[in-house]
Amino acid sequence: MNETVLVTGGTGFVAGHCIVALLERGYAVRTTVRSAARAEAVRTSVSTTVDPGDRLSFAVADLTSDEGWSDAVAGCDHVLHVASPLGADAPKDPDALIAPARDGALRVLRAATEAGVGRVVMTSACAAASPPLAGPDSTSDETRWTDLTDPSLTAYRKSKAVSEQAVWDFMAGYEGPTTLTTVLPGAVFGPVLNPGNRGSVQVIERLLGGMPGTPRIGFEVVDVRDLADVHIRAMVAPEAAGQRFIAAGEFLWMSDIARELRAGLGAAARKVPTRTLPDWTVRLTARLDPGVRALAPYLGHKHLHTSAKAEQVLGWKARPAAETVIDCARSLLAPRVVG
Repeated sequence: MNETVLVTGGTGFVAGHCIVALLERGYAVRTTVRSAARAEAVRTSVSTTVDPGDRLSFAVADLTSDEGWSDAVAGCDHVLHVASPLGADAPKDPDALIAPARDGALRVLRAATEAGVGRVVMTSACAAASPPLAGPDSTSDETRWTDLTDPSLTAYRKSKAVSEQAVWDFMAGYEGPTTLTTVLPGAVFGPVLNPGNRGSVQVIERLLGGMPGTPRIGFEVVDVRDLADVHIRAMVAPEAAGQRFIAAGEFLWMSDIARELRAGLGAAARKVPTRTLPDWTVRLTARLDPGVRALAPYLGHKHLHTSAKAEQVLGWKARPAAETVIDCARSLLAPRVVG
């Protein structure tokens, strides 16, 4: 394999698994880090799964700056843009999260199109293809676009929808060899490679740590390893050009996740809660806990997304959610992560 793929945000949870999957398939990988000092940590975490040898290299680039992106994409055949600026889900100014996510995506896409890479695959989210939370339970596909005027949108959900719309708008006025595909995952769980960046895995971490109970919140679980796989399938499939693909697995309430943890981990799950919290308790806690505040709007809602298109076009399939949450928990309990 002589092709080189740029993966943005190498220290990230999803990026790390994309790097591993690409290396396992024989690709050379270049990944971006915000400072050169972070490179060794990425190499170390990737090395726990695959020997990168001399096929892993680094470029310093930040989504909030134009500097470094032309060098990052130079000589690359494809780009997996999986990075997104970090920030609280409910900042006082939502644009503090939305603008960097949108502008960062456009920086990567401009650099990629100027370099003439073959395919850019960007990680969006099911949040970009969802109905208003206040509506009845539903099932959405890739033809749905989130209503940006919906007042229930959190800053995170809006940032994903705005960013994806921005890159498709850019491509509508672009004429050149580069093609774009977007992948819209559900809640991403699975084994942690880098203890410093856990993303949505913090939900599992909280359950293992002994929450007082589980709120009536559910997730369409997708394994990070399967998410890396669908990115690569979308990168190489000619028919994926110009397409959106939802990558969502089984829906589990947090009480279901807790039950799977207790069944799969035995004594290691002794702190996992066994009762469900009443909604009023969650809403009260949300006033003081930003993490709970971000989840409170989802109480009791079951808005699903279908991955039928990814299954039919790309031959992709999500693994059982129980396997994902157990593997995720075991990685969190491993000494190298806990320490």
